[in-house]
Amino acid sequence: MADKKSRFSSNINIRNKKASFEFQLIDKWVAGLVLQGTEIKSIREGKASLQEAHCYFNRDELFVKSMNITPYAQASHFNHEPLRERKLLLKKKELNKLQTKSQEKGLTIIPIRLFINAKGLAKMEIALAKGKKLHDKRDSIKEKDLQREMDRSNI
Repeated sequence: MADKKSRFSSNINIRNKKASFEFQLIDKWVAGLVLQGTEIKSIREGKASLQEAHCYFNRDELFVKSMNITPYAQASHFNHEPLRERKLLLKKKELNKLQTKSQEKGLTIIPIRLFINAKGLAKMEIALAKGKKLHDKRDSIKEKDLQREMDRSNI
C-alpha cells in the first residue's frame, strides 16, 4: 500500500507563468482532462506546456486548445498528436456558470496549472480572467520589485 502512494506522489506542477502577468484572475476551478495513454505518460515526465493554451465552449462542453503535450518517447506509432484539443471535465452546474460568465465582454477562460493529484489523475486549474492593460502590467512589475526589495531588506 505504501508503495502505491509513492508511485502517485509526484510533484508534477506545470504552470502558465504568463497568465498572472497578462490577465487579472477572477475565479478559479479545477477540472479533469480526457487524455490518451501516451499523453498521461508525457505529463508524468513533465513534458507539457500551457503557454499558448486557452479554453472555449463547443456544444456546452469545455475544451482546451493549443496545449502542447510532447509525444511520448517510448511509444510506437500509436503516439498522440501534440496540439490536439482536449476535453475538460467539470460538473454541469459549474459548466453553466462558467459559460454564462465567459460570454461577458472582455472575459476569457485560461489554463493556469496542470498537475497530478494524489490519486494519480491529471487535473487542470482553469481561471476566468480579464486581460490587463499596459498600465496594469506596469503596476504589477512595480509591486513585484517592491516586494523583492522588502524581502531583501528583511534578510
